[in-house]
Amino acid sequence: MSDPLFDFAVFGSTPTAQLLAGLLAGEHARKVLLVGHSRAGYRLPRGIDLSVAPITRPRSWSILTQTAPEAARFVSRIAGRSAVSRTDPVFFAQEPHATEALSHIRHMANGFGIAAEPVSQSVLGGNRSGIILRDALKLNRPQLETELERWLASRSVLRPTPSSVTIGNDGGVELESQDALLGARQAVLADDEAIMRWLPLRQWPTLLRRVPSTSILTTPTRPLAASIMHELDSGLFLTQQIEGGIAAYGPGEQADFSEHLRALLGQDRRVEQAGQTSFAALATKDGAPAFGRAAGLGADVVAATGSYGAFIVPALARWLAGEASSEEAHWFDLHLVNREGQSKRVDEFSWPAKSLTA
Repeated sequence: MSDPLFDFAVFGSTPTAQLLAGLLAGEHARKVLLVGHSRAGYRLPRGIDLSVAPITRPRSWSILTQTAPEAARFVSRIAGRSAVSRTDPVFFAQEPHATEALSHIRHMANGFGIAAEPVSQSVLGGNRSGIILRDALKLNRPQLETELERWLASRSVLRPTPSSVTIGNDGGVELESQDALLGARQAVLADDEAIMRWLPLRQWPTLLRRVPSTSILTTPTRPLAASIMHELDSGLFLTQQIEGGIAAYGPGEQADFSEHLRALLGQDRRVEQAGQTSFAALATKDGAPAFGRAAGLGADVVAATGSYGAFIVPALARWLAGEASSEEAHWFDLHLVNREGQSKRVDEFSWPAKSLTA
């Protein structure tokens, strides 16, 4: 490990992880390993990639609105224009605290050039308030992931299937694969599954919490009011599927999640489940994303970026490569994973903390 062959070993299977590996290799001339394989094509949805999110901090909106067009251009070059589409997601809430946050999010979005308009209660039902965010960018995961394989190969990103992985206290990696021992100076755990699988317990940040989560797919039913809907009260996402069903995912055990979904969709909509699965996700205590070296010197983590992680990847790659702008560097430094106790708070709105587990 005194002279590792690779600069970074990126772990993860999401577009965020794969785009990060490719940008570090192609745009920043680093030698990169990627551990993780695409999964969007053969399992229920567990995430979505959007250029908007329920963000309340102006600095975060500033970073996102600057990097989202850059990320979209990269994706279009990789997988064609149809890999990125425009959509009008609806964010809605009912609880007073969430409704207040929704109003703040609307003003933030408008302030950064995103048209955010109120949605009539008659559309949402009950006492819910909502906003529609116009012309948001969305990645088509299945199409993108097919082309990412080719793109990563063109940038000489090695994709081993390891039989064993050791991440040292300094963040270095030893990886055994097909009788070969590979090394990298720095591990980057770029999605929830990678963090939970590979981060040594001795490096586990106190800021992070595991969250029981559920994904449900319904049979075809009456369409949603918008193709993408996000309930702030619970953290639940609803997405309209091409074949007519609805995919829903978010925090909660299966039984509670299913009951809430049925109540949310309403009694006048016949809903039958076509599939469901449970999984674990990660959240932070303060609701804000987390980056940087666990324990201050171990593996780099990328956590709690919600729906917008893929759209800040260009800035993240620059930061990891030591080439970030001053604004980008300051934002990431404020969001370090070991930030607890710092004087400058970065709290974001998040669904109730009672849902979190250690």
